[in-house]
Amino acid sequence: PLLSVGELLERANRNVVRGPDEPNVIEDIAVVNSERNADPCTSQSCKWPKSSDGKVYVPYVIVNHFTSRELQVIQRGLDSFSSVSCIRFTPRSNQRDYVSIESRSGCYSYVGRIGNAQTVSLDRNGCIYHNTVQHELLHALGFNHEQTRSDRDNHIRVVWDNIIDNMKHNFNKINTLNQGTAYDYNSVMQYHRTAFSKNGQATMVPIPNSNVSFGQATQMSQSDITRINRLYGCCKYTRNTYNTIPVAILKSIAM
Repeated sequence: PLLSVGELLERANRNVVRGPDEPNVIEDIAVVNSERNADPCTSQSCKWPKSSDGKVYVPYVIVNHFTSRELQVIQRGLDSFSSVSCIRFTPRSNQRDYVSIESRSGCYSYVGRIGNAQTVSLDRNGCIYHNTVQHELLHALGFNHEQTRSDRDNHIRVVWDNIIDNMKHNFNKINTLNQGTAYDYNSVMQYHRTAFSKNGQATMVPIPNSNVSFGQATQMSQSDITRINRLYGCCKYTRNTYNTIPVAILKSIAM
């Protein structure tokens, strides 16, 4: 069975020892300062700029030595944004700000554009999966974990007693970019029921129905896609849900 994105991330990031040249990482989010909580991307400056043709080009380089099979998975993740949004991950020529995809210690990314080169770490040892690549790229575009939404207590009960003590900060609520969308149990940014559990018991329980399945995403959900398109003002993609319209038609719809 496919592991959920949260399980893959937790497994890949367990017991990693980071080098002195790596950023301060809290779970899978690299932080610019030493705050115990990820900076929510809330200002225009943390978005990637829109081009005059209405597309958002995010330059990237892929460094280190991934196998051709690993590169295929990474490329598929990068390309998956172009059929459903105006985001275009594009190989860097000489742009100042860009994403540097590397196999460092574990899986992590900064939240939003931070300026100059910013690492997205996709450790060959555990991070090369479609949902993990999408998850880390969504961080780089400005998005945070679903369970840190400020309205999460209406949808999830956090069971603090079951959380590993030094992992409790992963459940701090922050002002995330929800873009007017509902809480989404199926977001690729939503962790699984036993995330950061010290005893194998649930750390998150959905409310009001505790039996709802959640945190099992194998790829971006419709809400994830809607948020990208609203945040970045991708006009032709915000009109309808992409599942119901062939992409060729979507592309032909003018603003």
